[in-house]
Amino acid sequence: MDKVVLDKNLAYLDHRGNMISSRIGLTMSKLFSFLGHYYEYDAKINADDGTKYKVDFKIDDKYIKLIQSKEELEEFKLIKNKMPSVQLIGLGNIKHGAKIEDLNTLNILESEQDQFGSIFIEDSSLAFDYAHILPLVEKCSILHGHTSTVMVEFIGKMIDNLVIDFGEAKRLIKETLNVLDHKFLVNKKYIVKEDMIHYYVSFDGSNGIFNLQLPKGTVYLMQGEATVENLSIVILQLLSEKVPANVEALGIYVYEGVNKGAHLLSRIK
Repeated sequence: MDKVVLDKNLAYLDHRGNMISSRIGLTMSKLFSFLGHYYEYDAKINADDGTKYKVDFKIDDKYIKLIQSKEELEEFKLIKNKMPSVQLIGLGNIKHGAKIEDLNTLNILESEQDQFGSIFIEDSSLAFDYAHILPLVEKCSILHGHTSTVMVEFIGKMIDNLVIDFGEAKRLIKETLNVLDHKFLVNKKYIVKEDMIHYYVSFDGSNGIFNLQLPKGTVYLMQGEATVENLSIVILQLLSEKVPANVEALGIYVYEGVNKGAHLLSRIK
């Protein structure tokens, strides 16, 4: 079977030259051919009022309609109610099966809900600036900053052939990075006191004693040291609160400068 790309959607040619619009339809055509049944694809049912309804297959005087969307489900119901004498059966996936089980249908396991996939977003606009101090690392125990870019992978069940729309994924990542952008990242254990406006940071590092007074709005408190490894955990935690329920895992790549960084892959609840 040759695959033909039409308007970015996969279509399939059966052995008789019919353009089959779905893998389910292709499977059915193969089954009919194997059993030696002649079938008509893209058949029409004519109602008494002259309305013509499209179904996927006709074999003798029997019809099969594939149900893969709400619109197809509603049309199937309409045909069944309008022409109860027509021998019509629906073939639907699990997503619609519970809704049509009383209308003479078959359910199949090949459904969009059972398909997993992943997408990744890597874009120069997905970047943020921050300052930090790592008291335990001599080179990094002075106040300094970075511009970090991120790449994110979304893994989960596909709905309507998508894990998540690229535009939506990019928007969620940017919202997450805005929380950290132009912030001073510091381990919360170095906060020695605070008031309504400021955090007071103090530590004895490799380069001596530091005492900093920082406006709260400029600070993001970390559970551990402000390393790129821990930063990838923070981004994963923040982003996991925003993603749709079908996304079951995230891969976070955080670059610190060029050609170096941290990677975290984790399931999310």
